[in-house]
Amino acid sequence: MSYHLIIGDKLYSSWSLRGALALELAGQAYSETLIKLNQADTRARLLAFSATGKVPLLQCEHGIIADSLAIAEYLNERHPEANLWPTDVAARAQARSACAQMHSGFFALRGAMPFDLSRDEALASLPLDVQQDIDRIVALWAECRLAAKVSGPFLFGAPSLADAFFAPVAVRLRTYRVAVPAEAAAYIETIYQWPAFQAWQKAGLAERAG
Repeated sequence: MSYHLIIGDKLYSSWSLRGALALELAGQAYSETLIKLNQADTRARLLAFSATGKVPLLQCEHGIIADSLAIAEYLNERHPEANLWPTDVAARAQARSACAQMHSGFFALRGAMPFDLSRDEALASLPLDVQQDIDRIVALWAECRLAAKVSGPFLFGAPSLADAFFAPVAVRLRTYRVAVPAEAAAYIETIYQWPAFQAWQKAGLAERAG
C-alpha cells in the first residue's frame, strides 16, 4: 500500500504534525506534498486535492482521507498490529476521549498561542480562558496517566495516537514558556525527545532558515 500526505508548513501546521505522527506510529513510509499556508494560491492548491481546503489530507488506496482524526482512525484500522491506541479497553476509551476533547476544544489556547516551532517567548499575560484551557490540559494528561495500564513516559505508557494529538500542545506550552507542574513538564520533555517529533521539528526549523 502507498501513502501520500498533504500538509501545511511544518513550522506552523499543528494538524499536519498530528497526521505525520500517526503515520510514524503506524510504521508506514509515506511521501508528502507541502503546501505553504496563508499564500494567495493556498486554497486553490488545497482544493486540487480535497473540497475541505484544509490539511492534513491522506491519499491512499481508498481515496482521500481528510482530517487528522479520520486519518488516525483509518491507520488504526489498516494497521492493527501497530497498536496505535492502547490495547486495554478502558485505557483505549480514555485515549479516544482525550483526543476527541483536543480535536474539538481548547479554542482559547489555540487562538492566543498559534503553533510556531521557532517561538521562544512568553505572552505578556495569560488571559483567564487560556489559563483555564491549560489547567484542563494538565488535568487531562494526569487522567490519561492514571488510566494507563503500562509504564512509560508517554500519556499511556507507550507512544500512541494520544501523543500524536497532544504533541502540538506540548510545543505550545514550551515555546510560550508556560509554567506547568513537574509531571506535565516531564511529559513535554518526552515529546521533545521523541524521534518522530524531532524529525518534524528539524524540518520545520529548516523551513524558517530557508
